[in-house]
Amino acid sequence: MSGEVSPFQAIAVSRLAHELQAAGRSVIHMEFGQPSTGAPKRAVETAHAVLDAESMGYWESPQLKARICQHYGDTYGVEVAPRRLAITCGASPALVLALSSAFNPGDQVALARPGYVAYRGTIKALKMVPLEIECGEETRFQLTAAQIAALEPAPAGLIIASPANPTGTILPADELAAIVKVCAARNIRIISDEIYHGLSFGPRTASVLEHTSDAYVINSFSKYFSMAGWRLGWIVSPDSMASRTAAYIGNMFLTAPSLSQHAGLVAMDCRDELEGHLNTYRRNRDLMLAALPALGLERIAPPDGAFYIYADISRFTDDSLGFCMQLLKDTGVATAPGVDFDPINGHKFMRFSFAVSTPELEDALERITPWFRARGQAQSL
Repeated sequence: MSGEVSPFQAIAVSRLAHELQAAGRSVIHMEFGQPSTGAPKRAVETAHAVLDAESMGYWESPQLKARICQHYGDTYGVEVAPRRLAITCGASPALVLALSSAFNPGDQVALARPGYVAYRGTIKALKMVPLEIECGEETRFQLTAAQIAALEPAPAGLIIASPANPTGTILPADELAAIVKVCAARNIRIISDEIYHGLSFGPRTASVLEHTSDAYVINSFSKYFSMAGWRLGWIVSPDSMASRTAAYIGNMFLTAPSLSQHAGLVAMDCRDELEGHLNTYRRNRDLMLAALPALGLERIAPPDGAFYIYADISRFTDDSLGFCMQLLKDTGVATAPGVDFDPINGHKFMRFSFAVSTPELEDALERITPWFRARGQAQSL
């Protein structure tokens, strides 16, 4: 059993982008899924006040836990007891906690392909076996209950994500319910990545907890709350696994940063400011959907939520990493190669993150339009 983990190629793109910036080039960063905005103003003000007043230390905020539990009642109509919820240093440690506490080395964990690169990498690093299921246009790049039902033998676990990375697609509520039903019947433990909840352009983002309490849910302040650098997230465990998760987090991670917890509590009630960010993403999405077809990017995943567009570039290249690198060198626009998200078919896809300001996005489109058109003309010769 190999724990070999492939590198995250978008990091290589970003490294080159920063080298170009250091050399004086203007670069627009659309390679990572992180908001270009900072934490809500009141959260930052709270952090300043806490820094002046407290020495801080290892601590898990009971007030923040209670506020997140309230969020599940207000948003999804489900009750989450505080003992089932743990504060983490972002969603990445939450994923490690869910996998390591629920499964054993050698267990198979199913996931969609394309999917977030760290799912595959973390599963392998923990000596488990990723079972990637190809998901294409016919299923809107999402898993279906029928696909899970057809797996033989049944895997020990399943990771679902809605909205998904890199596609932004959202699982319909009836399909999510059907997936939960199949997993219950086949004794498959679900991990639901709900990190992009709150970022929807129409369809409702349902939580898996609306259909079962016997699943892990991971979430973060990085996306909707615009606090990526604060490294703050949470995990909801099944009641039967809550004590085990708490023991694991205490041994592996201690606690999330105290300062971030103070700020996160305030951020949860800064909805007006945060909804303003969502409106920016909506405008950016509309601008990209209007512009990309003219560049030869007609085939894209339907971006229901998050802040991504996953585009088919097979008419231009079969080397998405080289393509993204050349685009960056020529235009100063950094993007993510599809091979991160799909090691089989990702060589013909790329991902744009539109979590930048609208002026930055407009600048990026001005830069890449002649670049793509020149390649489209070369293809037609």
